[in-house]
Amino acid sequence: MSQTAQVERPVPADAEAAGHTSLSLLNAFELRCDGEVVGLPVSAQRLLAFLALHERPLLRPYVAGTLWLEADDERAGASLRSSLWRLNRSGHRLVDSTGLQLGLAADIDVDLRRSTALAGRLIDGTAGADDLVSAEASLGGELLPDWYDDWLLFERERFRQLSLHALEALADRLVADGCLGGALRAALAAVRGEPLRESAHRALIRVHLAEGNRSEAIRQGELCRRLLREKLGVDPSPQLAHLLHI
Repeated sequence: MSQTAQVERPVPADAEAAGHTSLSLLNAFELRCDGEVVGLPVSAQRLLAFLALHERPLLRPYVAGTLWLEADDERAGASLRSSLWRLNRSGHRLVDSTGLQLGLAADIDVDLRRSTALAGRLIDGTAGADDLVSAEASLGGELLPDWYDDWLLFERERFRQLSLHALEALADRLVADGCLGGALRAALAAVRGEPLRESAHRALIRVHLAEGNRSEAIRQGELCRRLLREKLGVDPSPQLAHLLHI
């Protein structure tokens, strides 16, 4: 696994408050405590990220066996204890430990959890006005893209699919609200996220049609048809033709 280089990110206004701890997993790993970036060894980063991906406490043997899959139980347990020691050396409370269980400290703000909750609200139609403002930036990230651990693969794909659905829902919501510029950006982000996703192309076509740009809509439809035929050897669904009335 390679360690993602730490990058400077905009700090939310509330991140300056005393005691505030935030963990970023989208695009790159970054831990901030009281507004300051906290450096951690790779093994400690992996442990913190793994715990952040789970909403409930986990048994120590499960954590050790997953993170140090190739080690025997004794060595895996020792590696876990070493990583916990390194986290404790940071001087911040990052992990809650209760007997045999470990969990991320409850007061840590995790960007992935916020973005996942936002995506859920967009998909089920309960997103508020504030959600629409922050959605585009919140849904554009990828879960630790430079990490290659097997335990990340499913979570990375789950968030990718959730984000694509949410971006399409956002585009449709903004079209309905008459915010066509924002709708265009959301639909383009969905197409960029997965160029072979027909529903993303349809969301973009609906934006073009709402803008009165039928030629752009037809061009996008033809692009979608060509990509599906060339890359997958399939034709688009009847929904595409119905959308364009062709």
